[in-house]
Amino acid sequence: MTSLTTLTIVVPCFNEEETLANCIECVLDIAMDDLVLEIIIVDDASSDRSLNIASALADNHACVKVLKHESNCGKGAALRTGFAAATGDFVAVQDADLEYDPMDLRRLVIPLQNGDADVVLGSRFRTSQSSRVLYFWHSMGNQFLTLLSNMFTDLNLTDMETCYKVFKREIIQAIEIEENRFGFEPEVVAKVAEMRCRVYEMGISYRGRTYEEGKKIGARDGFRALYCILRYNAHKAPLPIQFFFYLFIGGTAAVINLVAFLTLRELSIPTVPAAFTAFGVGALANYWLSIKTIFRHNAKWNTSTEIIAYSVVVLLGASVDATVTYAFIGLQFAEWAAKAIASCIALIVNFLGRRLLVFPEIARGPWRPSKQ
Repeated sequence: MTSLTTLTIVVPCFNEEETLANCIECVLDIAMDDLVLEIIIVDDASSDRSLNIASALADNHACVKVLKHESNCGKGAALRTGFAAATGDFVAVQDADLEYDPMDLRRLVIPLQNGDADVVLGSRFRTSQSSRVLYFWHSMGNQFLTLLSNMFTDLNLTDMETCYKVFKREIIQAIEIEENRFGFEPEVVAKVAEMRCRVYEMGISYRGRTYEEGKKIGARDGFRALYCILRYNAHKAPLPIQFFFYLFIGGTAAVINLVAFLTLRELSIPTVPAAFTAFGVGALANYWLSIKTIFRHNAKWNTSTEIIAYSVVVLLGASVDATVTYAFIGLQFAEWAAKAIASCIALIVNFLGRRLLVFPEIARGPWRPSKQ
């Protein structure tokens, strides 16, 4: 027999006065003899009556708690606040707009109660339940983002962008949520995959809203999701894939180096100082792009040690570049050919130095609950 468990349901809310009360009433209906609810509404500085409605619900139901933000921060920020306050055995997400049927949470929690799963995701595409037919390009976008996420995480999900995600509390509270908006979805999937949690997926019903009805996600969030898939997965990708993305970083930094050099020369700065200054600007751009995309900042070192290691690798790359160029010129290569060969070799040296010395990845085993 399944033992008594508590499910914390975090409800991020921003200007949902039309649906919030109905949403909470529907959530309350899923309580069972073996399932106790803790409902945390996080009002994200709504400008309508949402906070008043939430407060009234809390007054009428002891299991409902209300937290609020003084300024609007986004869905991810609201979830971060709610997750930190959760005390249940499991933690679920419920949007206040009622696009998802809370009754599905009864099924989603079962693999967790049985001890089979650490995380359960509800899929709008793996279902025999009813779903409202809406935007074709939204559906294609979701499937493309899910495919891209799966390529990095090695999970075979069908709906990475789903709202319905249910976690063991220890897992979601061990994850540092960095995204403030809808980037939460690819971020948390990436971090769950990195923890090597046992992930299950189950079909759910879906009644989507139109933009006229209050849908908030837009094209900007789609592009942010692309960035988040790269940002939170690339640091653990195989070396060839990382090197492929590093080519863009190196190329961008090279362009910045060139533009800086030409700008300084236009300002009548002598060639040698201009070259060294431009090289430094390019190196700083390379470092910033590295930690914002494919490498994990402070993976092993603190910031000061990381910068020292990065500087050593940069100097090593510059030395390799100069030495190889000089050597190939001595072998009667044309100067442009010698420099091109040296640049390619230096690029590889720079990449390996960053990956293995500056931003080394520490191997992690599967997630295990901490012993009390």
